[in-house]
Amino acid sequence: MPSRFPGVDPYIEWENFWPDFHSSFVTYWRDAMIDALPDHYSARMNERVNLIEYKPGYGKLIGPDVAIAYRETAWQTWSGPSDSGSDSAVTTLEPVTLPITIESEETRETFIEIYHRPDEQLVAVLELLSPTNEAGTDRVRYLDKRLAILHQDVHLVELDFLLGGQRLPVDGKLPPGDFYATVSRFTNRPYCDIYAWTLCDRLPAIPIPLLPPDRDLRCDLAAIFAQTFERGRYGHTLRYGPSPEDRFTELVRPWIVTG
Repeated sequence: MPSRFPGVDPYIEWENFWPDFHSSFVTYWRDAMIDALPDHYSARMNERVNLIEYKPGYGKLIGPDVAIAYRETAWQTWSGPSDSGSDSAVTTLEPVTLPITIESEETRETFIEIYHRPDEQLVAVLELLSPTNEAGTDRVRYLDKRLAILHQDVHLVELDFLLGGQRLPVDGKLPPGDFYATVSRFTNRPYCDIYAWTLCDRLPAIPIPLLPPDRDLRCDLAAIFAQTFERGRYGHTLRYGPSPEDRFTELVRPWIVTG
């Protein structure tokens, strides 16, 4: 069953299917590149592993202030000055030693690297952004990696199929759109080409730059998305109701299931 949206289906993002969709889309994207690349190029999937550590309960906006509660309790149970008669008396508390609970979550993200043969020169990196790339610690890590690539003679192609989160930084104002593809050629930096489209638009075909004198590849994002969507059977499991955030509900109202 195909998606009811003409292009990107935001319900994949909203209903937590993104990790499965991400890995599948990148796989089909790599396969499409292999079919189109000249023989003296290769396309390989690589993996980035992020380990996120956190303490349970941290980061909540609302919760009891343990330090204040402890002071109030201590004050309420205070019975007055000591009978020791010495103003210089020092109270010593014995600590209780306990392990600190640190939970960790491992996230894995795949991306594509295009190499020139036989010298194995890295030519381009192709990325499909995830929600973790647009917020928090993982965003910092991704931006560091992105900056390292931008300082090399390597092309960078980034796809942003997400409505939520923070856009990647650019100098200047992004063109109007819901989704973006950025093609940054190392031969044209600091400039890059940005392709923008909306929920009502079909996904575009974008160029994948190679080394001169080889011509760009034409990458049909709509075909790759359709293959990923159909093979993942998302059309049978996505629930097209109101969006998780009110600001997106009006955008998707024509596709919401009613009745």
